[in-house]
Amino acid sequence: MALVERSLLGPGPTNAYPEATAGLASPMLGHLDPEFLAMLDETGSRLRAVWGTENARTLPLSGTGSIGMEAAFVNFVHPGDVVVVAVNGLFGERMCDVAARYGAEVVRVEHTWGRPVDIERVLAAHPRPSIVAAVHAETSTGVRSDIRALGAALRERDERTLLLADCVTSIGGEQIELDAWNVDIAYAGTQKCLGVPPGLAPFTVSERAWQRRVERPTTWYLDLGLIGNYVTGGASGGRAYHHTAPTAMVASLHAALGRVLEEGMPAVAERHREAGAALQSGLQEMGLELFAAEGHRLHQLTSVVVPEQVDSADVRKQLLNDYGIEIGGGAGEYANTVWRIGLMGPNAGPDRVEVLLGTLRKVLGR
Repeated sequence: MALVERSLLGPGPTNAYPEATAGLASPMLGHLDPEFLAMLDETGSRLRAVWGTENARTLPLSGTGSIGMEAAFVNFVHPGDVVVVAVNGLFGERMCDVAARYGAEVVRVEHTWGRPVDIERVLAAHPRPSIVAAVHAETSTGVRSDIRALGAALRERDERTLLLADCVTSIGGEQIELDAWNVDIAYAGTQKCLGVPPGLAPFTVSERAWQRRVERPTTWYLDLGLIGNYVTGGASGGRAYHHTAPTAMVASLHAALGRVLEEGMPAVAERHREAGAALQSGLQEMGLELFAAEGHRLHQLTSVVVPEQVDSADVRKQLLNDYGIEIGGGAGEYANTVWRIGLMGPNAGPDRVEVLLGTLRKVLGR
């Protein structure tokens, strides 16, 4: 069966960087091959550079971004720990679900979808939680929250509280400085702004969070202590076999990170910013309303209100079948009233903006 080529302009996955695709086709290596382990080490180093952290424990987990979320909670939530979660979209909702499954006393801080996290309300939710969790770039709504300000406020109030951040849609698309932002635990995915196929979850943890980890979590596969003995070596310095790492996926991520760092993260972030600004301006010139709050809109993922009398699914079907362009519907109660348009990785450029705007005008008759 021959697959057709699409322009993946939804909330993810996006089209891959050519370097990432080439990485998938590189010679297959075993997961304990010295050459592969050297590449794995360098992948961790490149992730640290993109993420703005010196955390020694920075690695790609085997699985999509959701594996990162799971690992974050199962390794750092002790039974009865208070976990405050800022819920301003679907992935804040999922954080609550996952944290509760591992024994946390979850304190939800509800926000209207499309609005950023309210730091004062998060602080007021509990005087001394073990963990505060928030989504940096909420994929379901296209909203960016100020993780820097949240981290500063938490650290000023209580040195003990750990800050956990979902960076799935922000990594590789905008400037991030996890250490400067006082983020202790962060996870991401490869299939968005990093321009890599889905299959890995970049993950990082600070030393102070590591000292408070669950020594024997209720999962074997996601036990970071065991994984760490493979990725960074155990007490003896040797690599201990844990699981068969997806070597081709690591090669793909390694190559894409090299491409991103060669361009330079400031330039990559600016490219995403320019593409998103051009798209949002063009959509508004067409008379369309943007969903996310002004001043907090992501550049890499734009949420658009579906016009009245327009069938959301029909428009998306027409774009896909007639023009090979995929955009996403909304999430939750906004499934049929919002479109989500991604300009991520190699798609963050003026050519994709022009094609999409021109095609939308034709489909909508505007």
